[in-house]
Amino acid sequence: MIIIDKHLQSRQQEGKPVRVGIIGAGVMAKGLVNQIIRYTPGMEVAAIANRTIKKALAAYEYTGTEAKVCNDLDELQQCWNNGGFAVTSDPELLCVADGIDIIVEMTGTIEYAANVVMKAIEHKKHVLNFNAELDATVGPMLKVYADQAGVLLSGGDGDQPGVIMNLYRFVKSIGLTPLLCGNIKGLQDYYRNPTTQKGFAAVWDMTPEMVTSFADGTKISFEQACVANATGMGVAKRGMIGLNYDGHVDDMTGMYDIEMLKEKGGIVDYVVGPKPGPGVFIYATSDDPMTQKYLDYGKLGKGPLYSFYTPYHLCYFELPHSIARIVLMNDVVMAPLAGPVVEVITQAKTDLKAGKKLDGLGGYDTYGQCENALTVQQENLLPIGLAEGAVLKRDIPRDQCLTFDDVELNEDSLVMRLYREQTAMFFPEMKEKGAVVS
Repeated sequence: MIIIDKHLQSRQQEGKPVRVGIIGAGVMAKGLVNQIIRYTPGMEVAAIANRTIKKALAAYEYTGTEAKVCNDLDELQQCWNNGGFAVTSDPELLCVADGIDIIVEMTGTIEYAANVVMKAIEHKKHVLNFNAELDATVGPMLKVYADQAGVLLSGGDGDQPGVIMNLYRFVKSIGLTPLLCGNIKGLQDYYRNPTTQKGFAAVWDMTPEMVTSFADGTKISFEQACVANATGMGVAKRGMIGLNYDGHVDDMTGMYDIEMLKEKGGIVDYVVGPKPGPGVFIYATSDDPMTQKYLDYGKLGKGPLYSFYTPYHLCYFELPHSIARIVLMNDVVMAPLAGPVVEVITQAKTDLKAGKKLDGLGGYDTYGQCENALTVQQENLLPIGLAEGAVLKRDIPRDQCLTFDDVELNEDSLVMRLYREQTAMFFPEMKEKGAVVS
């Protein structure tokens, strides 16, 4: 979207920069702050909310920008009136304050983030939800609330789902039919844990839990569920196909049954090992002889599947583009089409004993896998986005899928309420299941 730079230049010249409020101050948020302040004229980070104030201040300080700690709404508004930048431990202030064009949620949490997003929607703020965990769990219901409020809720460029959706839209725009939305991984090992990933995490200034969720397949499951919900494509089987290949993704088109892909209306999937990692790809087809001829001329081969790929995803570097698309063009990068198509279920990473309180994403207890949403509902399977803090009622062997019947849950959490609403709205026939309280 090269036109974005022209729109932002106009805002800069008019003295009306796009004003961004960021929730979270982790490594990705710090990168986004740097990208906006140093390299994105026409946009500014008006405020950062983070539970640890020191980290929020550090994100500004890295760019040579001073920020003021604000503890209430009056302080915050006064700071902005004086041309300053604010940090606070209270994310609600950013959601209710006048002068913010968009809230960017990037904490990687679920319950905390759900509260922030709902508060932002309530106060008519657009939301860039850079949080696949939340989106894959209750994104369809959050989209319902955003639509009712007349605001936009979107995923972002940079992370694989947004990059896949950009490529998906391009492929459709030139007249092809996408049949596989793919994500390229370098490693997939369900049994990795924070101990095994501690060293890698330290190198990249990430938490061991975050890195574990990458390695054990939970993160890619969340990501591909988001893509599924935004395209209407399901998974070919529980956990996705997940082919391993030591070559280039262009050379894998013959490994998929095109009739199966057509019958299913396309699938989301991942592959392990091929180049260009860590990129994304789309396999698409066309029945038009002229299209086929000139795709061959363009070195994409003779089909019937044609490979399109983006050889990178640049995380926070691309997020200002998403912000500009939402605020200046009303263009959503990625959002659920309607109800859930794919959900991320909970499987035991090790033998678990009755009475155990489950740890969180990227922990020692569980890993997430994609499953078609109708199957999730029919089998009463427990989404991993709801599993943290659940107490087991019975022993669960390694690799077994957990159901709602296996656990005691926090019935009062916002994310549980949203999930029940989501199920009741989009799967009304499942109302008697454990996921929905009558």
